[in-house]
Amino acid sequence: MNLTETVTESQRLYEGRVVSLRVDSIVLPNGKPGKREVVEHGGAIAVVALDAAGNVLLVRQFRLPTGGTLLEVPAGGIEAGEDPALAAGRELAEEIGFTPGKLTPLYEAYVAPGYCTEKIWGYLAEELVSAPGSHTDHDEFVETVSLSLDDALEAITDGRIQDLKSVACLTMAARLLAQRG
Repeated sequence: MNLTETVTESQRLYEGRVVSLRVDSIVLPNGKPGKREVVEHGGAIAVVALDAAGNVLLVRQFRLPTGGTLLEVPAGGIEAGEDPALAAGRELAEEIGFTPGKLTPLYEAYVAPGYCTEKIWGYLAEELVSAPGSHTDHDEFVETVSLSLDDALEAITDGRIQDLKSVACLTMAARLLAQRG
């Protein structure tokens, strides 16, 4: 069965710094017309940063859409043409002051494919190297939090971590580390 939807027209409604919005007129697989609202996003990275003691370095920051402060893995947008692995190193330096000596891919996944183009690349960063002089973006305020991996996984279970990219990254990192033994 052919499940492809064919775009016949696109109308751009908004162009922002982080996202853009378009409405596509489409032809459904059954030949009938339809519309799709699409949020365009350039992609992002998320990183489980594991320090020498085996602790996970997380960030706590206020997230306006949630109305509160969330505990998350370091993460950020990928700049146009930037390799996701390079973005991971850049974001780690900006958010927690370290770069990875070793960076292992964990996953690539779409955030909300029903309406958004954003894809996230998840990584495990080990053998962290201090990155003095690094700083967050001018509009970003974060606090670094260190937890054992077990405590971070418990924070998912008890609701202290509610950010889905962090849930995915932490659980995938725990799985990989368990496989290593």
